[in-house]
Amino acid sequence: MKTRLLTEQDIDAAAAILRNGGLLGIPTETVYGLGADGLNAAAVRRIFTAKGRPQDNPLILHVPGASWLDLYCRSIPSAAYALAEAFWPGPLTMILRRREHVPNVVTCGLNTVGVRCPKHPVTLEIIRAANVPVAAPSGNLSGRPSPTCAAHMMEDMDGRIDAIVDGGPCGVGVESTIIDLTAQPPRLLRPGGLPLEALRDVLGEVSVDKAVLSPLAPGEKPKAPGMKYRHYAPKAPVMVVAGESRRTARYIRRHLGDHTGVICFDEYKNMFPGCVVETIGPAGDPEEQARRVFDALRAFDGTDAAEIFAQCPANAGLGLAVANRLKKAAGFHVVEAVDVGGDGL
Repeated sequence: MKTRLLTEQDIDAAAAILRNGGLLGIPTETVYGLGADGLNAAAVRRIFTAKGRPQDNPLILHVPGASWLDLYCRSIPSAAYALAEAFWPGPLTMILRRREHVPNVVTCGLNTVGVRCPKHPVTLEIIRAANVPVAAPSGNLSGRPSPTCAAHMMEDMDGRIDAIVDGGPCGVGVESTIIDLTAQPPRLLRPGGLPLEALRDVLGEVSVDKAVLSPLAPGEKPKAPGMKYRHYAPKAPVMVVAGESRRTARYIRRHLGDHTGVICFDEYKNMFPGCVVETIGPAGDPEEQARRVFDALRAFDGTDAAEIFAQCPANAGLGLAVANRLKKAAGFHVVEAVDVGGDGL
């Protein structure tokens, strides 16, 4: 199979691929997704095959608006419509009770389903033209960094899927925030492009699932994408260094080896001579860090880096999502930097 690259004008061709049971790369504001007709179980199974995705990792249904919620979900709380009014289209996925006709392969046998309305005009047009909900995880090989442009998705998916729609670079850069509205209080399952603080502004109390900050225990079943498995990882092992940014920079400099790669904030890029360095934005700009973190992780696969150290942002705003992605890439191998001084910063 040769994967075609479609343009933003190829709406009808893209919709036809979905209606006919094919696999389509779709642009969103978060990352590129690998889409199929979410009501076609055979097509959805092909997503798992194309990605090499574990069979217990559920998918998200993408819809063009809140009016579609009742088609695929039941017992919908008022909080869902309040969140949709505030943040849809946008980087928010809601976990709701599913209707029986949503295929088990989408939900991995759970009685809930994740639903979101992406904020990308081309993808919204494609969904409306296909007139089906689109089941889609991120458009990378399982475990790899998520793609934030069509070229990155083509690297992983060429020959595996029918086509990719080039909708330009993604504006957010990390996947959607996932909130479980079947729990009381509502529970954050995955931090993403919508900050936790924004959810609390609408809902009041929101708890944070332990999988946000640490891995699930063996045998635990994930309720949403990204909760269980190592994700976003380059080929070289990653170590995340947490703490105040000057301390983390000093820690990394003290532990440099012959083939060390470094992911750092812009202010510290000159501290690591002889290393492959990828910057992700200023220490105080988590929005820019979110846009660049996956590109940075992916860039190391073309280098001789044998290990990668990454500065970790604070767990506030979008920093929580960036920190989560880095920790997932590292398999939650995290060290807390201890400041011993002496480096002139």
